Amino acid sequence: MSEEKNLNNESPLSLLIHRRLSRRQALQYGLSAFLASAMPGLGQAETLKGLIGFKAIDIAHLIDEVIVPEGYDARIFYRWGDPVSDGPSFKIDASNSAQEQLQQAGMHHDALQFFPFPTSLEQEQSNHGLLVMNHEYIDPQLLHADGGFMDSPESYSAEKVKKEQYAHGVSVIEIKKTEDWQIVRPSTYARRITARTAMSVSGPVAGSDFIRTSVDPQGKEILGTLNNCSNGKTPWGTYLTCEENFNGYFQLATAEMLDERQRELMQRYELGTSYYGWQQHDKRFDLESEPNEANRFGWIVEFDPFDPASKPVKRTALGRFAHENVAHKVAKDNRIAFYSGDDAKFEYIYKFITEKSWDGSLGAQNGQLMDEGILYVAQLNENGSGIWLPLVFGEGKLTSEAGFSDQADVLVHARLAADYLSATPMDRPEWITVNPDSGDVLVSLTNNSSRGQQDKPNAHSANPRANNQFGHIIKITEQDASSTHFNWDVVVLAGDKQSDSTIRGDQYANPDGLMIDKRGVLWVQTDVSSMRLNTGSFAQFGNNQMLAVDLNTQETRRFLTGPIGCEITGVTMTDDQKTMWVNVQHPGEVPSILKQKGVIKSPQHPNAASNWPDKKPNGRPRSATVVITKRDGGVIGT
Repeated sequence: MSEEKNLNNESPLSLLIHRRLSRRQALQYGLSAFLASAMPGLGQAETLKGLIGFKAIDIAHLIDEVIVPEGYDARIFYRWGDPVSDGPSFKIDASNSAQEQLQQAGMHHDALQFFPFPTSLEQEQSNHGLLVMNHEYIDPQLLHADGGFMDSPESYSAEKVKKEQYAHGVSVIEIKKTEDWQIVRPSTYARRITARTAMSVSGPVAGSDFIRTSVDPQGKEILGTLNNCSNGKTPWGTYLTCEENFNGYFQLATAEMLDERQRELMQRYELGTSYYGWQQHDKRFDLESEPNEANRFGWIVEFDPFDPASKPVKRTALGRFAHENVAHKVAKDNRIAFYSGDDAKFEYIYKFITEKSWDGSLGAQNGQLMDEGILYVAQLNENGSGIWLPLVFGEGKLTSEAGFSDQADVLVHARLAADYLSATPMDRPEWITVNPDSGDVLVSLTNNSSRGQQDKPNAHSANPRANNQFGHIIKITEQDASSTHFNWDVVVLAGDKQSDSTIRGDQYANPDGLMIDKRGVLWVQTDVSSMRLNTGSFAQFGNNQMLAVDLNTQETRRFLTGPIGCEITGVTMTDDQKTMWVNVQHPGEVPSILKQKGVIKSPQHPNAASNWPDKKPNGRPRSATVVITKRDGGVIGT
């Protein structure tokens, strides 16, 4: 990609993107709105009614607090180690047993959803419901008093493995508002789903040779879910949790036992090196002992949050890859489209369309709709058009000549199948959200510093920057959820003005979490890595943050900043939009700027950078859910 600059210090490609954005704004919002964004002398209040009413907060540099605007309160609600129901309390010295951890909130809170109790068939409550959230991964230096396998291999035990596995997964808690929001304890709805919970398998991969193991020779039941990043919510009222970076849990001592095809398939998913060392005491995670076990992860998992006895189901028709999240849209014929991104550099955007139509009823029985249908992968063309390419065995290049044996093979190795179809490699597709009014599909592309250095075919203006450090957001527009053709556009280039940012208002980098609320406000959460937080060209953005974007006026305002080292991830609201929950993940992860000053986290010094949220001198940082309300009782964001 050319780096030649013009007299205005903008690359030719950047000018193309700016002109494209300008044309889109003029067409979509009308001439007056376009002029308001293009001409400093014409204020937006004179042209369009704004949706955002709060005063933007300042950037926070290494401040160990959650900060929200004037007139709002943010209260700690549900922390790692808090009891789910009437279980044991958190022990500050990390001495909770594995069995105790099973009854407590897991680590590293991620995406979450609010499921209100219905008051009637037509109405839902905004003061009573279930809060369901993912626990993506763990920090062994915080979970154990002497750390995990990497810290203290001599004391690593089966009990530690169980505790680590129980700290993964999903929490379901019952919550209710009287004067303030509280967690209902005890609750018959409360439950934990972990890396050891038994799960059913459905769809084309169920019972196939690809997922059969010594403990499950029929390939019908999988133990556990892990690396649960973002999530989704079906129109029939069930929860979808997404398995993302499952590759880092499996160890392969030697690849000599594998043939050339097996090596290709494992390398495509970067398998072979474990984060935690579970294989020491759980042979499922030793690929030499159980080579198919890794094929049992990387799926979307569905369960009914209102039925604590329900068995989660891995829905294999939606494909196996590093699912960041899943969003849905209902077609005119009531078929359902599910959109999901594969969160890695140069990976793809996928869409699954159910074969049958949804009858509009509520209940988990509708989940079978996700077992039959077609998985597609996106190809984005230079002219702003795109096509959804079907990943169907026997069609196109997905044949036995290419090494595929059947549809189960295509789905288990969806990445490789997408390669064969020449899908468009993207800059880390993360969260996807659907605009409830327009039906537009927004996709956050967090970053890709390798863009321009390791380009693959079809890497073009949908990912317009070489060395894309700051990321961007694109929009996919379709005539219908069942359409196989679409148009795409770049909604925003994140970063600063020197990097060709198109943000109007408060600047941010590395967009990750996305949600469009009922009013049409887009909430953007950032995930600048600890290597870059508060340093170099990222110093100007401070701690990670959440921003509100008015989709009418294109204005962006900073709404929340998080504590030191954290990622802001996961956001949900009540139906009346007067309560919001936001997750703060891995506070206390030490930014490189502090490491340069000698701040080192260890099992002996777990709170080196942060002791949020408890603020105890001898405490340890804990991922936590924050509940946000407006002091006047109004709608969040106004």
